[in-house]
Amino acid sequence: MASLKIKKGDTVRVIAGKDKDKEGKVLLVNAKKNTVVVEGVNMITKHEKPSMANQQGGIVNKEAPINISNVMYLHKGKPTRIGFKVEGDKKVRVAKSTGETID
Repeated sequence: MASLKIKKGDTVRVIAGKDKDKEGKVLLVNAKKNTVVVEGVNMITKHEKPSMANQQGGIVNKEAPINISNVMYLHKGKPTRIGFKVEGDKKVRVAKSTGETID
């Protein structure tokens, strides 16, 4: 399985779907399903029963996962594709638009 180009903590922009052009931080990456959860994007309302964690229960707004192909990494405020480069003995992510290393 190839390594994913988006990681937890990255800032991304949604490029397709109902939340197109929204930006946010990646909260969770699911490599098996190729999905990401982005802060404040793809909000759903969920009816929850009262439980020990949530005594009151009721209607809760939360983020739902979106496909990783529908988000693009933001490098210096502009969306860019990501590539990989081997520097020495380390594999690093590289912004395709500028050629700079990301991490």
